[in-house]
Amino acid sequence: MNIRKRTTLYVGLFCMLMLGFTACSGSDDPVKMREVTLMLDWTPNTNHAGIYLAKHKGWFENEGIDLTIIEPAEVGVEAAVGAGTAHFGFSYSEYLLPARNAGVKALSVAAVVPHNDSSLMLLGSSGVTRPRDLEGKLYGGWGGALETHLIKTLVTCDGGDASTLEFVEVGNVPAVESMEAGRFDFVWEFEGWGVIRSRELLGRDVTTLRFIDYLNCIPDWYTPILITGESLAADNPELVKDFLKVASKGYNEAMKSPSDSAEALLALAPELDSTLVKLATEYHADKYSDGDIAWGTQDESIWQDFTTFLLEAEYLELAPDLASAWTNEFLPD
Repeated sequence: MNIRKRTTLYVGLFCMLMLGFTACSGSDDPVKMREVTLMLDWTPNTNHAGIYLAKHKGWFENEGIDLTIIEPAEVGVEAAVGAGTAHFGFSYSEYLLPARNAGVKALSVAAVVPHNDSSLMLLGSSGVTRPRDLEGKLYGGWGGALETHLIKTLVTCDGGDASTLEFVEVGNVPAVESMEAGRFDFVWEFEGWGVIRSRELLGRDVTTLRFIDYLNCIPDWYTPILITGESLAADNPELVKDFLKVASKGYNEAMKSPSDSAEALLALAPELDSTLVKLATEYHADKYSDGDIAWGTQDESIWQDFTTFLLEAEYLELAPDLASAWTNEFLPD
């Protein structure tokens, strides 16, 4: 065997042995991993399902992202992300806008769901079927101008007397159990989590007034959203694009296969109730996008209308600079 044939044979054998690690071409270097931190807004739930699904399947790693998911910081997700303590975070429009007015350098880069999934939840025995039926009832919530203004607007818009409403701050308490105990009459919940828990897990008879059904009275808005820091967006736009590319893939897959979504969420957050997770992922299967609108896409009019509402509620003292508060530029084409 001549030297040329022998060398060719040895190179071929070497390539076969190394195929599991890298290609024989010098241009196919291993992917350089980038350490990235994502901060949650709350405990893990199906609003986060696309991220957990993508992480479970290794899609972030395939894109060169070593993703660490962390619990919320005491200073708030917005402040942590704006300061660069976390690269990305889950937030809400109603949290981001006042934070930006306070100087926090964070912006929204994707809408997790295109429409607000919130509702006012009551016991079925309340007899409430429309907003004006809330007259004289006691609302239990976190307190603040947004909650008060929104509920009063709903009642007034439906021809009710908002002056008869009562409000009490209760914080994070079990909703349906507290209503049964007479602590308050109604509460703000997400249909895809809190309402499912009350109806399906606890077997309670509850009724809801869905915000999305009253857009003639109140605005729609993005809640939750994915945010990043202005510095990261300016200094490392490729990382932001790569992160959202994988996130988009995760949420699109969660729509196609809610069972995979549930499996991933339970694998990475085993403390969650499996029945609730499975029901909630099924519920969200058609909620992460709206028709031809791609996942994550935000609309200027949604931000403008909601900002106007917050100003009317005196939730915001000054109008924020919306042009720099959100963007679609990092989303996949």
